[in-house]
Amino acid sequence: MDLDQIRTFVTIARDRSFSAAAASLGRSQPAISRRIELLESELGAKLFERLRAGPRLTDAGSALLPHAEAMLANARDGAASVRDLQAGDTGTISFALVGTLANAKLTGALRAFTRRFPKVRLVLQTATSREVGELVRRGDATLGLRYFADDNPDLVSQIIAKEAVVLVACAGHRLANGRKHEPRALDGERWVAFPSRRSRESMADFLERRLIAAGIENHEIVPIDSLSAQKRLVEAGFGIALLAESAVEEELRLATLSVVNVPALRGAIPVNIVHRRNGYLGAAARALLAAIAGGVRGRAAGR
Repeated sequence: MDLDQIRTFVTIARDRSFSAAAASLGRSQPAISRRIELLESELGAKLFERLRAGPRLTDAGSALLPHAEAMLANARDGAASVRDLQAGDTGTISFALVGTLANAKLTGALRAFTRRFPKVRLVLQTATSREVGELVRRGDATLGLRYFADDNPDLVSQIIAKEAVVLVACAGHRLANGRKHEPRALDGERWVAFPSRRSRESMADFLERRLIAAGIENHEIVPIDSLSAQKRLVEAGFGIALLAESAVEEELRLATLSVVNVPALRGAIPVNIVHRRNGYLGAAARALLAAIAGGVRGRAAGR
């Protein structure tokens, strides 16, 4: 197997299309197909089912994919280590994060980093917590900042802060009066939350555990797979939501959302920084990791 074949395979798996992969790689579709045929011949197994809806990984393809992604990540690490040795603090660092964690402390830390390493190109991308972990695992991001720990053995996941959660409702809600309320006061309320991911690293699981711990067992949860949509629905009085405090700072300041004080639902979400366990981190990447950890810790300490 050569890296060109592996890169082709991973790109098709990611784009779920031979034609899209060809465009991404700047090659013709027949050339892409030929590389996959050679790889399948070498491995003695079909890697994709060619379906009308697009290629789908076979069992063999699914088994190969994480190893193929690791091969590409290791190749990028090797090239980066040589560049660092020859050129010093240059190159590109990709940082993936959950958008609500881009607070003033973090952006200040990133700004200080770019002043210290002016020749390093810092590329930012936002994603869900699960996606952040996947981006880092595949080597598409050098570092990631997400909610909850990532238990993938290929990643190092370090808790650097805890994000408070708040129960919010629309302005003028019957319980948004500043007084403390018992959980039973929430009987009959509709909850707006992310769809269940059946994972202990999801916001949906976090909400379910908080509700059960508070004795709120008969509840209706409306799954909404968008933070912005959740906030707009709560503002419109469609339901209530338990959200990270940083996610609703602006709405609370503008008074379009109000806090409902139910002590039994108070809690915090761990914020984790992640990187590949065996990945290469140059001096600039290590400095960025320290800057991010310090920035987020500083923000949490101020609460």
